[in-house]
Amino acid sequence: MPAARTSPSTPETRPGLRERKKIKTRAEIRRATFRLVSAQGWDATTIDQIAEEAEFSPSTVLRYFPVKEDIVLTDEYDPVMESALRSRPADEPLLQSVRAVVTAAMRRSLDEHPDEVLLRTRLMLEVPAVRARMVESVSVTSRMLCRVIAERTGRDANELEVRIFATGLLAAVLETTLYWAERGQRDDLVDLIDRMLRTFEEGGLSRIDG
Repeated sequence: MPAARTSPSTPETRPGLRERKKIKTRAEIRRATFRLVSAQGWDATTIDQIAEEAEFSPSTVLRYFPVKEDIVLTDEYDPVMESALRSRPADEPLLQSVRAVVTAAMRRSLDEHPDEVLLRTRLMLEVPAVRARMVESVSVTSRMLCRVIAERTGRDANELEVRIFATGLLAAVLETTLYWAERGQRDDLVDLIDRMLRTFEEGGLSRIDG
């Protein structure tokens, strides 16, 4: 999900050795990218420079991230979020579960990697290619959320209402993140997410639980 880019490890979600090595490589490439972009800007940063900074070949960078925008947008968080949502009490209203999981992820991101969160959201606001790629990447998280909703509510994951709820919620998270960036990132992002979720509740979207 936008802005929540850490991937806390739990016994249920801890990947195997091979996958951990892949995660480490992706993380090193991301850190190198953020360093370069912070120093010289998005447009001036090339894949070749990123590869040199991260000490990998350009082909390795492109194998993990087919386009430059993916480096700052993709992560390993979706499986963790899926597991966290499934671990919430079965009788808990869906939006309460989402609030608990998303706000915890936001807090952790802001506590552990504040500079990366700030830079990522600024790029989403200022660079059209990054924003467009972010919209595309939301579809992957949306499918995951549809599966969880289907399990929690007994509905079909492909049901129109389920898909509308999932995509609408993720679009709202993205819009909230952009709103935060537009206002100079002065507000408390977690509070803004809470406001967004209250808007969903007051608008009747919580009826998907019924």
